[in-house]
Amino acid sequence: MDKEILKPFDSIRPFEPEELPEVFDRLLSNEQFVMVVAAVFKDVPFEQLAQKMRSCKTNLDFQFAFCYSFIKNLLQKASLGCDINVEAIDMDKRYTFVSNHRDIVLDSALLDVLLVDAGCKTTCEIAIGDNLLSLPWVKDLVRINKSFIVERSLPMRQMLMASKRLSEYMHLVIAQKHDNVWIAQREGRAKDSNDRTQDAIIKMMAMGGEGSHIERIKSLHIVPLAISYEYDPCDFLKAREFQLKRDTPDWKKGPMDDVVSMQTGIMGFKGHIHYDAAPCIDAWLDTLDTDMPKGEFFTAVATHIDEEIFRRYRLYPSNYVALDELEGTTAHAAHYTAEKKAQFDAYIAQQMGKIDLPNKDEAYLRERLLTMYANPARNQERLTANS
Repeated sequence: MDKEILKPFDSIRPFEPEELPEVFDRLLSNEQFVMVVAAVFKDVPFEQLAQKMRSCKTNLDFQFAFCYSFIKNLLQKASLGCDINVEAIDMDKRYTFVSNHRDIVLDSALLDVLLVDAGCKTTCEIAIGDNLLSLPWVKDLVRINKSFIVERSLPMRQMLMASKRLSEYMHLVIAQKHDNVWIAQREGRAKDSNDRTQDAIIKMMAMGGEGSHIERIKSLHIVPLAISYEYDPCDFLKAREFQLKRDTPDWKKGPMDDVVSMQTGIMGFKGHIHYDAAPCIDAWLDTLDTDMPKGEFFTAVATHIDEEIFRRYRLYPSNYVALDELEGTTAHAAHYTAEKKAQFDAYIAQQMGKIDLPNKDEAYLRERLLTMYANPARNQERLTANS
């Protein structure tokens, strides 16, 4: 793309193809990066990997050369299969996928692989928070991998400017780069799996583009995306965090907490994984009153995305077992067998055993774990009851 068009976004955008050789050289001379690569690709000589990296002419080349096969191999080891339903969208068009957020790394990485396997000619540009990019080589790596940076923890005035720049960049990706975008429905993961789109995310999206707020949102071609993991490898870490925050109100995550979550989420067992893309919301937007106040509009869009995600979330026996155990009933017993219940109870006991706390509140932690699995079922049931 024209360098002048991209210049305002130089600090947040992915690297352009002509920038890759310099970034590859920088990475390949970084000791930490070399150690990580050696651990991930144990059987491949480093010089061979370096040559393969330098042969990549585009970001998509890099994804096919390294990321695609890594994710495929990972799914064989750490899941019981992963699939996507894209019947509601056109693979020749470009969209902004707005999804619920379970895993720091895999939510977007799996989407890239699934889109390619479904016949899409490209992957997604991925929104990633700068809180995950404290190491310079990690920042380089994600920008090679088609990620753009969401700047956080800025003073209010700078935050507004950063949000506008982020929005304008997302509009540029769709309209001029003709690529897809992925962004989570909220800042950070929903630790209790109660998936809710933040109005602020929709408001940010409307800061870029042209025309009315409805036209600006419409030009991003938003597709709500439901991501369903049968098991969340990070569930015990999330439960631990709940107790730490309860017992120490001013508790804050340490510099390694996100790293541990990323590693656990990537390598841990996930069971079955399902992605389900709802229809693009453009036609729904056309049904709205053009005089609707902005605040009401942003809330309406967020609510519509939530409902589409709830509707398409694939519920597993674990979700229904958790809901029944929390409520002390067998109301959902038709959705699981005694064997499935025993498996889930054994899994919860195993995850409880991983929680390392000096004053471990067993009852509270178990309730938190069960709630993570019950909430998707609760949300789907409420939606069905209200429709």
